[in-house]
Amino acid sequence: MLSSTLSFSLMGVCVKALGGRIPVAEVVMARSAISLVLSVVMLRQAGLDPWGQRKGLLVLRGAIGTGALFCVFAALAQLPLAPATVLQYLQPTFTALLAWLLLKERLGAKVWIAALLGWIAVVILSNPMELASLLGPLGGGWLGVQANPLPWPGVLLALAGAILSACAYVSVRALGRTEHPLVIVFYFPLVGLLLTAPLVLLEPVWPNAWELFALVGVGLFTQLGQIGITKGLLGMPAARATAMSYGQVPLAALWGWLLFQEPLDPDTTTAALLVLAATLLSLKPERSKTT
Repeated sequence: MLSSTLSFSLMGVCVKALGGRIPVAEVVMARSAISLVLSVVMLRQAGLDPWGQRKGLLVLRGAIGTGALFCVFAALAQLPLAPATVLQYLQPTFTALLAWLLLKERLGAKVWIAALLGWIAVVILSNPMELASLLGPLGGGWLGVQANPLPWPGVLLALAGAILSACAYVSVRALGRTEHPLVIVFYFPLVGLLLTAPLVLLEPVWPNAWELFALVGVGLFTQLGQIGITKGLLGMPAARATAMSYGQVPLAALWGWLLFQEPLDPDTTTAALLVLAATLLSLKPERSKTT
């Protein structure tokens, strides 16, 4: 899970470096093509049948994951790197709830507290001006609302990405009972390529040398992240595993500051610290009850 956190943070850097000239569908297609080649190589080396047993659920997981990538990449194009990552990484909360409802996985108090800290970080970061105006000048000052809040289309895209990612992760947890991790990873880029290729062929945009380098980085780091998170989800409960993904937020803030000169304003810093606290809290195992 921690290796996937680092890989996905570097994927976000590559998407941000593209600058928005390449359409989102083309970024997703490039990511899918590169990951598909890597998956096929890894499957052949392992001597595994790539098609798996529960093909319907495998295809559904790929479709949901592709939708999540669309939303995440579009949000990264509209928002600074750190806020976009904080908003998207509400997915551990949604994953915990879905795993509780669908997979009957027990939720400990620490997971609930970690989820609460994550939501508080989102409220701080999204700077809802309407809420501040309702509370008046004192309320707005207490919330630390800035004059230039995040654009709501970007916020909504990031939240949609979080919900779809949670659905995908719960499906991975369910698939782990019958499928090999490499088979699960293989279906994601396969379905993504089939869904995005027609959109790209309608209006392709040829990347320059730098954009091509960034697209390769997107595919490579996404593949590494998917392998890490798939194995992580198969080795521990979904709620606790994905809560560890909160660690991507401080990394995103660091990359945004170092590489894109995005300021570490008080709201972003506070949100990142809350998310880091949620990560550390989720790493601690629940105390087992003895009888």
